[in-house]
Amino acid sequence: MVDEIERDGEGLDSQGPVESAVRRILQEIGEDPDREGLRGTPDRVHRMYTELTAGYHVDPERLVNGAIFDIDHSEMVVVREITFHSLCEHHLLPFFGTAAVAYIPEGRVIGLSKIPRIVEMYARRLQVQERLTQQVADFLMERLAPKGVAVVLEASHLCAVMRGVRKPGTIMTTSAVLGIFRANDKTRAEFFAHLARPAPSAP
Repeated sequence: MVDEIERDGEGLDSQGPVESAVRRILQEIGEDPDREGLRGTPDRVHRMYTELTAGYHVDPERLVNGAIFDIDHSEMVVVREITFHSLCEHHLLPFFGTAAVAYIPEGRVIGLSKIPRIVEMYARRLQVQERLTQQVADFLMERLAPKGVAVVLEASHLCAVMRGVRKPGTIMTTSAVLGIFRANDKTRAEFFAHLARPAPSAP
């Protein structure tokens, strides 16, 4: 989806500082950055981080691109199983999982494809999962002015799998609830009931 996101700017500087820093890291861990297998690594790492942090350069106006529509619909809208990948800002290791986003319209709805793109816009940055969850909720609350927004993210963090506690299979769940989802227990319960239902299988 990164290729579909409209970007404002070209991302990281395409010249030498990033490559030089990667070479220095390789040298510090005892590697030879000039050996055959590593010769192109600094450039590849630079291009990788440009892609993985593309969310910093997204213009939200171009992302939404007018896809907010006046519709008389006041029931809950839920979009589930939105896959995402992000980078932990503490160790620069990936975390990845799925997002579920819900809102209750107040006369306006947003195009279905825009919700995964909003998640991706914030995921493709250096992040902590708690902030990523809140940013998605705040964005929709600000742009749509709905009765409420709820966001739940479930993710596996490689910083907990590959280092430190080294616990494969650990899943972190975060949520953000705004408006009626925070104020009304029944509304919040309805949202979580939607999440508990099995996802439909493909035809």
